[in-house]
Amino acid sequence: MALHYLGEQIDIHGGGQDLIFPHHENEIAQSESFTGKKPFVRYWMHNGLLRLGEEKMSKSIGNIVSISEILSKYSADALRLFVLSSHYRSPLTFTMEALDAAERGAGRLRQAALPVSGGRPVVDADLGDFRQRFKEAMDDDFNSPQAIAVLFDLVRDLNRMRDEGYDVGPSQAVFRELSGILGLTLKSRETADNAEQFISLLVDIRRELREAKQYRLADVIRERLQALGIALEDDAEGTKWKVRPS
Repeated sequence: MALHYLGEQIDIHGGGQDLIFPHHENEIAQSESFTGKKPFVRYWMHNGLLRLGEEKMSKSIGNIVSISEILSKYSADALRLFVLSSHYRSPLTFTMEALDAAERGAGRLRQAALPVSGGRPVVDADLGDFRQRFKEAMDDDFNSPQAIAVLFDLVRDLNRMRDEGYDVGPSQAVFRELSGILGLTLKSRETADNAEQFISLLVDIRRELREAKQYRLADVIRERLQALGIALEDDAEGTKWKVRPS
């Protein structure tokens, strides 16, 4: 089948570390003997095993947690961060505590991506450094943990500039670009699809009501959003919102 669809030589071949011997060694011997071409595979990417307790997670054993079960409790970005927080060649142990930590991390990333209007222009922002560090991490055998560390460094720098009243639009653009490479949506499970736009609209309406001294109606919007799990934070720069952990 591989010869039919991919040809006699393959650039990248993946699989679990438990398949190196004898499965993949036999595959090499058989394919190279049949075609007479070497190497059969240019790059092998063997992933570490996902473990549940002391055993590998396996359908044959029956100790599995389905993706649908995880996504019923956690956001897709939390699951991605959990997986990418370990190098793909390293073993990964599944725990709810690890997913909780990943969800908190995803929340920090989502918060940094929220639109912010205004701010002073930033002079000499070295955003290219973050791109370069991210690229070097991914070029280093897909070192996703280091790439994620770069993202959080960028978020820390972005939050500092926002708190100091600077325009963070360019930083957010780079942040979204690099996050997208890792497949992060920057959307929570509770605010999927276009919900962020509607929440931001309600926040803007509340601001206009407060400016018009219609405090009772403004408080109604805050209370309704709180009932939906959306927390508002007012400060000198305006109003920010975030999803409260469930």
